[in-house]
Amino acid sequence: MKKTGLEVPGSADAVPGPRHAGPTGHAGHATDGRTRDAVARLVLEQGPITAAAVADELGISPAAVRRHLDALLAEGQAYTREAPRRGQRGRGRPARLYLLTEQGRALFGHAYDDIAIAAIRFLDEHGGPDAVRRFAEARVGSIVDRHRGAVTSKKDPAERAEALALALTREGYAASTRRVGAGEQLCQHHCPVAHVAAEFPQLCEAETAVFAELLGTHVQRLATIARGDAACTTHLPVPPSGAAPLDIQIHENGGTPE
Repeated sequence: MKKTGLEVPGSADAVPGPRHAGPTGHAGHATDGRTRDAVARLVLEQGPITAAAVADELGISPAAVRRHLDALLAEGQAYTREAPRRGQRGRGRPARLYLLTEQGRALFGHAYDDIAIAAIRFLDEHGGPDAVRRFAEARVGSIVDRHRGAVTSKKDPAERAEALALALTREGYAASTRRVGAGEQLCQHHCPVAHVAAEFPQLCEAETAVFAELLGTHVQRLATIARGDAACTTHLPVPPSGAAPLDIQIHENGGTPE
């Protein structure tokens, strides 16, 4: 076996990568997952690369490598392109070269959070808290403005909440709504900027303000992923049928309107 720094299961030098392992306790599934990690990392580091080259580097069978590569393709984590021919065009199909997609690369992690926190710290130091607030407002505004018409076209607050949840889901927040008592709860099950918002709550505050403006009612942020909760939960009351619209007020962290 060649020494690549990428060792297949059984080596003490195995390099960590994305998690594909099967259920806990199933050694075969876990081993299969570690092999796929090694295949994916080799494609990341040496791609574009052929399946034969991956098999040679890792010292495993070409059939096993192709099975893992096919799985990466099916999951949208890799793609292929034809290898350029050298010399006279021979018979048979040209070799396929494998590369990771952006989704596949993301499995190995990015330093985006660190860069974002450093940038906002710099902004805070040189422009003050007001500059951070304006940045937070501009960021959330750029996200929701693409969906503003779809949300505000709904007259009923509950329907607006559903439209907002759909918009947030399309932006990567995995949002949903549910009826709780006399109101609706908007739940965001994922937050792409949770680590940044943990240090700079202005991001959450700006988001809450925009939700209130879009929904046409006061809202109360009950929980946030940035504070360690399982989801970002925002409560909005739904007035009885025929009632006058509520004035827009913003409750942050359970506070009361001024």
